[in-house]
Amino acid sequence: MTGRQGGAGPAASGHGREPGAGGDPGRRLLRRLGCADLTAVPEVRRALRELLRDWGTKDTVEVAELLAGELVTNALVHTDHGAVVTAGVDASTLRVEVRDFMAGLPVPPARAAHLDTHGRGLLLVQSLADAWGVRTHGVGKVVWFELHERPA
Repeated sequence: MTGRQGGAGPAASGHGREPGAGGDPGRRLLRRLGCADLTAVPEVRRALRELLRDWGTKDTVEVAELLAGELVTNALVHTDHGAVVTAGVDASTLRVEVRDFMAGLPVPPARAAHLDTHGRGLLLVQSLADAWGVRTHGVGKVVWFELHERPA
């Protein structure tokens, strides 16, 4: 399926398959992050880079790191609890999910003001991911994105 899945509805999911499905179990990342522990952001980016060392182009991996960092930062800054990051990769698709434990769904701003230093994370995800979405998950939500490998 082509196109992007976006938005912040509880039913948002990607490409008609079970969210979180796919990927070889040996090619997965799982990290539990403490409340407001922003030192976790570069650690998640490093772990994702390691997971993707034999996958995708350099540009695609850099986009993956950027988007994962944005979602992790949002979860840690805008919630009062920690978060859980999962990533899975198969031959053609990377899927990253960031789960938090706070009610309320994020809504990307219509557009960020020119000088704003906040509020651009979801706009980046919306612009750069091949698919993305949000779904409620018990207490909290999961914000996810997918990137597809492109020929070199």
